[in-house]
Amino acid sequence: MAGTKMGVVGCGGRMGRMLVAEIVASEGCALAGGCAKPGSGHINQDIGELAGVGRLGISVVDNAEELIRDSDVVIEFTTPGATASHAAQVAGLGKAMVIGTTGLSVEEGDGVRQAARRVPIVWAPNMSLGINLLLGLVEGVARRLGPEWDVEIIEMHHRGKVDAPSGTALALGGAVATGREVEFEEVQQRGRDGITGPRRTGDIGFAALRGGDAVGDHHVVFAGAGERLELIHRATSRSIYAKGAVQAARWVVGRPPGLYGLKEVLGL
Repeated sequence: MAGTKMGVVGCGGRMGRMLVAEIVASEGCALAGGCAKPGSGHINQDIGELAGVGRLGISVVDNAEELIRDSDVVIEFTTPGATASHAAQVAGLGKAMVIGTTGLSVEEGDGVRQAARRVPIVWAPNMSLGINLLLGLVEGVARRLGPEWDVEIIEMHHRGKVDAPSGTALALGGAVATGREVEFEEVQQRGRDGITGPRRTGDIGFAALRGGDAVGDHHVVFAGAGERLELIHRATSRSIYAKGAVQAARWVVGRPPGLYGLKEVLGL
């Protein structure tokens, strides 16, 4: 099989199907296969038919370890617990990994970092070029504007998204904190309800909206006295995430062990 062999963990989901289609359409890439959760109705289906790209003669399996073993790199957009577990398997088998899963707990994130000491892993909360450029812009603006400029981050996603704020929104908040040289955990304000009192200077506020089929909107507001600066990114198709993830998968194979972001992949 020519090209970089890529496996898709969670190939039955919306992103999983898009990833399969993107791998099949991309030069220099070969689809190693895909796996779905044991008991899923997708098991034993032809992965190409499932992804809407025609029969490929590759059946969906329920054994992630088998898929990892057959791949040069696996791409995962699934659930936090599954992602942390699969990262450990990837490390044990000496493969590479690309992670787009968000909402990992501190412990689950530590599991990914442990795995990255043994193998190369790209872990990005958002795989789009636009968002990764926005992260740099936000950090630069935050560096130049003092804490008297209040920062609010608003995000909107489809009704089925299970974590809030989004991983991308939190990454944008982290970029603000980096620009200001403060600890993000000490200044994040992730919920307001009732009589909250006045806004604390230096806080980074978040608001999460859910509804319909919104792919992903992120809106960073720097609010000063008499003026506001607003930076906005709107995703209109999930295909941008699939393209970014496949690009990351091609890039990461053969790299030294470590935890990488899309910044490194894109050379930003």
